[in-house]
Amino acid sequence: MNKKQSKQFQDLILRFSQETEVSARKKIEEQLWQDYGSERVVFVLDMSGFSLLTRKHGIIHYLSMVRRMQLISEPIIKTYGGSLLKFEADNCFAVFPETLSAIHAAIALQLAFDASNLLTPDDFDVHISCGIDYGKILIIGDEDCFGDAVNRACKLGEDIAAAGEILVTKNAIKTITTELDFKMREVSISVSGLNIPAYSIAYRTN
Repeated sequence: MNKKQSKQFQDLILRFSQETEVSARKKIEEQLWQDYGSERVVFVLDMSGFSLLTRKHGIIHYLSMVRRMQLISEPIIKTYGGSLLKFEADNCFAVFPETLSAIHAAIALQLAFDASNLLTPDDFDVHISCGIDYGKILIIGDEDCFGDAVNRACKLGEDIAAAGEILVTKNAIKTITTELDFKMREVSISVSGLNIPAYSIAYRTN
């Protein structure tokens, strides 16, 4: 992350929290959105089975699988026009300029791990779930992001989607203007009191 850009963001956030005048806070908020705001598609990948595998084999075993996930994920995300922001524990955060590319990247990642898992013992197989949403978010440098779309993508990818599943919000699907080249089914999702209209992407032929 650009240290200067990160410091400016943190300074503005601190000023906002310390400012007592509503109008002054509003100006700081407007500056933050002007400097860091962007409409993007947010992609969150989560590895499945952390607790079970860690208890069974230990943290080093699982960390070796996380590293494999990172090495496979980064080039695929970039191939489909995504910007990798960060790896955090067994998660991957990226942003894309449009929804279709993010979905194609998610499909490619699922298939890539399917193929990779053919070469490893079952205990080293990497299984992932993906959540995708669209909206106006704050992007700080090239390594972090915040906003409702980030929260929803995290909920879908980390909390809701099963291993091998790709969940995309209805809001993100609505931004696709070309004919869909995949099938999907509508799902009803409610988590922490939040209703998220979404679709599950069907990408396997069998």
